[in-house]
Amino acid sequence: MSTYFPLDEYFMRLALREAEHSLEHEDVPVGAVLVAGGEVLAVGHNERELRQDPTAHAELLALREAARKLGTWRVLDSVLYVTLEPCAMCAGAIVLARVPRVVFGAHDPKAGAAGSVLDILAEPKLNHRPAVAGGLLAAESAAMLGEFFASRR
Repeated sequence: MSTYFPLDEYFMRLALREAEHSLEHEDVPVGAVLVAGGEVLAVGHNERELRQDPTAHAELLALREAARKLGTWRVLDSVLYVTLEPCAMCAGAIVLARVPRVVFGAHDPKAGAAGSVLDILAEPKLNHRPAVAGGLLAAESAAMLGEFFASRR
């Protein structure tokens, strides 16, 4: 069962707003907000089409910005809010960055690596396992994704 805290919905709504920026360059609308000490440290939205870069996922862009601001690759004492369950690549980066908590919106039954297809974030053989809360504002996240893909069919 997912456990949410009072400010989780606020920050997830910021991630949803960030996801909307992906639409400006016809990317899959996924947004991420990285919070430390109750303040937004970094944000990101999918930019794969914009950058022609398969690694330009919202989570990775937010983690890169946070590491740059912090001056270290360890993004400790933080919470990552993301509108879609992280994929294997992003889950791996979350583990490597030592992010302590991840809150995501919609589950991803095709590529999710926080329990849907794989569960990298809970893998006991890895040296770090963040707390994970999934499904927050899932309907809003899924609706945005659904509208995006419906417009392309």
